[in-house]
Amino acid sequence: MTDPKPPLNIHAGDRALDRIRERGLRPEDVGIIPGAAGGPKALGLQGLDRVLFGDWLERAPRERALIGSSIGSWRFACACTPEPVAALERLGELYTAQRFPKDVTPQQVSRQCEEMLEALIGGQESGIFEQQRYRLNVMVARSRGLVASDHKALLMAGLAPVVLANAIHRPWIQLGFERIVMHDERAAPPLEIFDDFPGRHEVLNADNLQASLLASGSIPMVMRAVERIPGVAGRCFRDGGLTDYHLDMPYAGDDLVLYPHFTPRVVPGWFDKTLPWRHGDPERLRNMVMITPTPSYLETLPDGRLPDRRDFPAYQGNDATREAHWRRAMAESERLGDYFLELVDNDRVAQVARPLSELG
Repeated sequence: MTDPKPPLNIHAGDRALDRIRERGLRPEDVGIIPGAAGGPKALGLQGLDRVLFGDWLERAPRERALIGSSIGSWRFACACTPEPVAALERLGELYTAQRFPKDVTPQQVSRQCEEMLEALIGGQESGIFEQQRYRLNVMVARSRGLVASDHKALLMAGLAPVVLANAIHRPWIQLGFERIVMHDERAAPPLEIFDDFPGRHEVLNADNLQASLLASGSIPMVMRAVERIPGVAGRCFRDGGLTDYHLDMPYAGDDLVLYPHFTPRVVPGWFDKTLPWRHGDPERLRNMVMITPTPSYLETLPDGRLPDRRDFPAYQGNDATREAHWRRAMAESERLGDYFLELVDNDRVAQVARPLSELG
């Protein structure tokens, strides 16, 4: 049976596809879950997240690594709380309710995000590192050179050559940013040695969780950098998506990498978004199972797409409409979770899964 207009597509790397065809998609096989940067697009996956963290993965409890950049790390911090579904819903509501005046400054945006994080996980930091289900990993980028300034002119002057260098050769993004993996001290990140450019591993704990999460979402010129992260050498930390936007990473081991994602493309870094030749490495993604909304599903949403950070200026002075659109997108996303459960519960994933290589 085929679905005329399914809400989800599933694509898998070659090893993952072989396993799915042999034994179906089973929660006990999933050991790693990536979460991409993408701002409010994450709200459009809420229904899928609720099903994954509130139902399906709980059917086979085991230790799993959650690796998130920016909003992906915020989602995963929610998943590590005692009531992940309620926390994910709270994230959606807190994010939707954010309002920014036309002349808002990066300092003001950062302050609002600090308050949102406190409302989201304040008081639960220790519990996130005491629960047994998940090991949280947060991607952060440390700024170098002029990029370590929040003065607009200096920052722009520093970013320009980094963007150009990255377009020529992705590893040259190191001119402006150092990749850092903040990880639960109970387990090293399930990653092989980085073969594109180096990454530093640092311990994530209750004392530096909020600073790390804030840094992981601190977009240059939109927010100020996080000057210090307790226990981490260096200064001026920014959005993890700058170096690792869609988590094109050397995942270790044989576990499946289950990836609920916004788009059917793996973009390595933030500055690669406009470079159509930059794709995820098929060898790195051999164990990946990527779940994405279909174009036909997106057409049913307000503006024909997932919520987007650009909606803030687009609906300037009309936040009530933006908020209504975002809440509708979150409500509609229940269809994503329901369809996923229908596929796994009826052993239909192998029927609909397609090779990741088809995405180009």
